[in-house]
Amino acid sequence: MTDVLVIGAGPAGAIAALRAADLGARTVLVTSSAFGGMAANDGPVPVRTLAYAARLFRGARQLDQYGIAVGEPILDYSRLLARVREILGDVVAHSSLREQIDAAGVTVYEEAGNASFADPHTIVTESGLRLHAEKIIICTGGVGRRDLTPGFELTNTHSSALALTEVPSSMLVVGGGATAVQVASIFKAFGSQVHLFERGPRILSTEDADVASAVTAAFREAGMIVRENFGDIESFEKTSTGVRMNFRKDGTRDCAEAALIVMATGWVADTAKLNLPAAGVLSDHRGFVKVDPYLRTSASNIFAAGDVTGQLMLVPHAIQQGFLAASNALLGPTTRLDEGVNTSAGFTDPEYASAGMTEAKARETHDIVISTIQFDSTIRTIIDGRKVGFCKLIVDRRTAKILGCHVVGERAVEIAQVAAIAISAEMRVDDLARVPLAFPTYTGNLAYAAAAAGRQLDLQVGWAGDAASRY
Repeated sequence: MTDVLVIGAGPAGAIAALRAADLGARTVLVTSSAFGGMAANDGPVPVRTLAYAARLFRGARQLDQYGIAVGEPILDYSRLLARVREILGDVVAHSSLREQIDAAGVTVYEEAGNASFADPHTIVTESGLRLHAEKIIICTGGVGRRDLTPGFELTNTHSSALALTEVPSSMLVVGGGATAVQVASIFKAFGSQVHLFERGPRILSTEDADVASAVTAAFREAGMIVRENFGDIESFEKTSTGVRMNFRKDGTRDCAEAALIVMATGWVADTAKLNLPAAGVLSDHRGFVKVDPYLRTSASNIFAAGDVTGQLMLVPHAIQQGFLAASNALLGPTTRLDEGVNTSAGFTDPEYASAGMTEAKARETHDIVISTIQFDSTIRTIIDGRKVGFCKLIVDRRTAKILGCHVVGERAVEIAQVAAIAISAEMRVDDLARVPLAFPTYTGNLAYAAAAAGRQLDLQVGWAGDAASRY
């Protein structure tokens, strides 16, 4: 019998398998499709590639401001998709993680088809494999939510939208999370007339309210139609020019039409075919596997990690959970999942990123100080003509420790990563303010925000305080 069997080869599964092998376990990794999961093959990698192309497209239109004469840029979408495929192949070919897994002696079964439990220690796959293990780690991820709305088959997922042969003249994106806003932003940059419909009161509902507000304002300024609280969808129907979405709010019917409709309304767990009851594993109404703080399921020998748990469905958290699940499976459930430094990001125009607590969450348990540096008043953003956005720090008034950082604008993702390190290290805001960061840089705005917070707390903030006041 194998010591550890990992189901799924996305970020969580790959790291879980590697960690188990590093701990000396005989480890098997089985995946229904290709190694790398959605992150490499259908999610972050292709989305980031298209977002980078959108950024280049935007930058080309700005060249004239710097004395560089070029014509209006023209997008060849088929060539762009070819580049996406090339990059995907390159990422897989140069995956050091796969090399490490092979070197560690993990047995890998790719393209095995869906797995299902026969009992708590046994799975069978559609390809005919029957595998037994002492410990099993479920890392099957999630899939886009489907529903029974009449005409739903006329809509697209983000995956099919990203594989189009040409840019549609118009697009209606339903949803307000990271996937929805990134798809909307990419195709707006490529020339589509984009409508973004969100059922709730605002897009990016899990982000800080200021982030959601700033991204919404920027989208509208760029000509995107953003509609919140639009009501309930009743049906979809084909028209001569595309697809119409019929919806109702407060008893009033309305409709919206576009050449293409993309549904990005969230994820459900990819567990429908796992036969979880046979293993004694409990799940919720969306199929997400229920786990305790040690990532152990209701079956004592089975753990779960990544999107399949329904927690923060992002690559960094999947990696963290995969490592922890394997450690607890083999060493005993002794290490709890640490969610103190949650990070998130969106490669939209403008970018947004966060680390740590939102302002609303921090106010529940802390007396806080807020400092915000606007991008329209800092040297690097002025130089680059990227003056939309801000860097916001949330600081505990008593300890001066940084609780959260929220950024909108150019290089937002990189700025927030530095803040995540500071939060994880439990740095005081005045210590961060005194770090001599290069000038002029986007990350320097983080030091300026730290200095501004430090001054509110009557702390000595050094050179950054002087620079922030002078520049």
